[in-house]
Amino acid sequence: MTGGSRDAPDRPKQAALPSADEGPASPCNKVCKINERTGWCEGCARSIEEIMFWGRADADTQRAILSRLPERRRQMQEMGIRQLQA
Repeated sequence: MTGGSRDAPDRPKQAALPSADEGPASPCNKVCKINERTGWCEGCARSIEEIMFWGRADADTQRAILSRLPERRRQMQEMGIRQLQA
């Protein structure tokens, strides 16, 4: 007679549920062209620092970044900088 326990039957793995504080989606549209005059991406209007930090930023910080983008887009439009789309 062998000692030990029986292995549990194989069960399908469940997908992880998203965290309640997962944060907003990235505004990246895959253009990634930093404008020399503004320092902002011509696709998403974020600075290079904001782009690099996005994945490590908490949800509140991501929302704060997103809240700045409409004004930046308006400023870029006034400067004649075309918003690029992928």
